[in-house]
Amino acid sequence: MASPQFNPEQPPEIVAAQWFNAPEPLSLAKLKGKVVVVVAFQMLCPGSLRHGLPQAGRIARAFSSEEVAVVGLHMVFENHKDMTPSQLEPFLKQEHIEIPIAGDKQNGSGLPETMEAYGMQGTPTVLLFDRQGRLRRHYLGAVDDVRLGAEIMALAIEDAKATREASIAIEHALHSALVDPEQHHHHHDGECCGGHHDHARAHDHAHEHGEGGCCGGQHAQEGGCCGGQHAHDHAHDHRHEHAHGEGCGCKH
Repeated sequence: MASPQFNPEQPPEIVAAQWFNAPEPLSLAKLKGKVVVVVAFQMLCPGSLRHGLPQAGRIARAFSSEEVAVVGLHMVFENHKDMTPSQLEPFLKQEHIEIPIAGDKQNGSGLPETMEAYGMQGTPTVLLFDRQGRLRRHYLGAVDDVRLGAEIMALAIEDAKATREASIAIEHALHSALVDPEQHHHHHDGECCGGHHDHARAHDHAHEHGEGGCCGGQHAQEGGCCGGQHAHDHAHDHRHEHAHGEGCGCKH
């Protein structure tokens, strides 16, 4: 599957077939003005259960809901009969998951629509949007709490009408203060849902932009994470950070 082309300053909307834990359907447009953290997961994915969902809960508890919105995306691309919406609802209650959850809408390609729109490779995946609705981070696999918390805090401090120059300054500050995740190597086996590909440090490319980027990006895919071999040729104005750690992936 070819990677989709989209402008991260106007990223695709979440396409949900159903919402859980929400009084009304949500959208990135409705959440504009807040920092938005979208955690894509599968209820039977070991990496989602061990990392993605617990981290989503910690973020929701750590930040004011008036400033930071945390949304789960149930993104089923395998074992569909074992992860239906009717099975998801009791799972959320059993696991005490209270954040709003969108069920990614299935389409004819075999991949859910939001997953395909963003070129996501597997679960868990974290998408981080700033107050202006721009996509600033795209992580595949386990992300360190301290790193993600620092990035969320930086975007929360950033003004809702920050200029491109101000956003770039924030990114430079983050780049200077945070240690590159590629300097740490952890190999996690047995956590994958969709087949094991050895992509250790195989994706060290950045998405460059014509007008200057806001996000520094590293693709550090470690041994325990599985992902589809997509060609990431997005003409983005923000370079994505894909921190590929312990997680699940899909075989495309």
